[in-house]
Amino acid sequence: MAPANLDAGSFPRYRQLMNLMVEIPDELARSLNAAGGDLPRRALEALALEEYRADRLTKEGLRQVLGVATSYQLDGFLKEHGVWIEYDADDIARERATLDRLGF
Repeated sequence: MAPANLDAGSFPRYRQLMNLMVEIPDELARSLNAAGGDLPRRALEALALEEYRADRLTKEGLRQVLGVATSYQLDGFLKEHGVWIEYDADDIARERATLDRLGF
C-alpha cells in the first residue's frame, strides 16, 4: 500500500527551511530526470531516509520531515524503501494482549 499524501510543503516541526544546491554531472542529471517524479522530493526522501537509517533522525522526526500524517503511512513508506520496523518484546506483548481481548 502506497503512503498517502507525502506533502513536501508540510513541515510542522521545522520553522526554517534550508535550500541546498547540489551540483551533479549532466549524465546523472539526465538519468535522474528520465526516472521521472519530483526530483527535489526524491532527494529529500533519500537524504531523510539515510539519516533515519544512520540513527541521526528518529521515526517521529522522519515522519515530520516528510510531512506524513500518520505513523501507519510512514510504516508504508519505510516498507517501500526496504526499511523494516523495529519490533520488540513490548510490541509482541501489546499485540498478544489485544488478541486475547478479542478472543483469538
